[in-house]
Amino acid sequence: MLLCRTKIISAATALGLGLMALHAPARAQEEGTALSGEDQVVAVVNGYEIRTSEVRMAFDDVIGQMPNVPPKLRYPFVVEFLIERHLLAQLATRDGLADSEDYKRRLRAYQAKALRDTYLAQKLAPEVKEEDIRKVYEEESKKLTSTERIRARHILVASEKEANTILEKLKGGAKFEDLAKQYSLDGSKDYGGDLGYFTAPEMVAEFSKAAFALKVDEVSKPIKTDFGWHIIKLVDRKMGAAQPYDQVRSAIRNVLVRNKVQEALTGMRDIAKVEIVDPDLKRAAAEAEAQRKSLFDKQQKAGVGAIEDGQEAGGGKGDLLLPDSGN
Repeated sequence: MLLCRTKIISAATALGLGLMALHAPARAQEEGTALSGEDQVVAVVNGYEIRTSEVRMAFDDVIGQMPNVPPKLRYPFVVEFLIERHLLAQLATRDGLADSEDYKRRLRAYQAKALRDTYLAQKLAPEVKEEDIRKVYEEESKKLTSTERIRARHILVASEKEANTILEKLKGGAKFEDLAKQYSLDGSKDYGGDLGYFTAPEMVAEFSKAAFALKVDEVSKPIKTDFGWHIIKLVDRKMGAAQPYDQVRSAIRNVLVRNKVQEALTGMRDIAKVEIVDPDLKRAAAEAEAQRKSLFDKQQKAGVGAIEDGQEAGGGKGDLLLPDSGN
């Protein structure tokens, strides 16, 4: 379920826009490592040298496996992952699997991914200039000075009956965050249903009307939207103010890069010959395309924003951020 602009971007990714995170030293540095600068050897596996450049790229492969790994341990975690990867690869080579059809099929798929990632990193990302990011920041900051924002949690389920059952559990003393993690269909479930701070226009009308009518710590009755049934808990409300530029620069850049990706894909689809053969897949693809267009239109209408005071980039909204490579 996608209500706010950062989550709209996440949905677009899931619908096949190919908006992958760029491999950049910044993410590794944020994890307390020293992977920038010279491409140094960090480990050797039977003669094969694992370098810092490979570790940087591997962070994207394993980041989802590290939510509970302390930041200081993430660097050795990724290196160990690579050591095991190369040990198994060497076993596969020893057993002659490098000549198998399965390996060749996988290699073709990985090659396409590598080319796509390289195109993002070397062609599209550099098109976003510092002055572009600063301009968006200044424009969005002006909109926040008199805008009320609230922070809320929600639980999304498929039916009113299930929503009422959860509401009874809340009245019985159950914690909202625990029930969100257990029952919610939305990506924010991993954050206890936390949607962060948002303004009324950022959400669908039914959701905003119910959420903004609540008092702090008050829980709503089940609310129906096109996404399903919601139970909402108001956490906080405040008037708008912009975060410092340095804190939101990467988040703004991420959206601008994604827009570049969308422009490139739109141009390619206009001239490419793409044929869906499977009839069931054809119907699903048509539905996904309609959703993708709707979500992208909402994203463009909402703007990139995400610079409000107290709202961390990504946060509970589950956005897939492009690490700042310094471009």
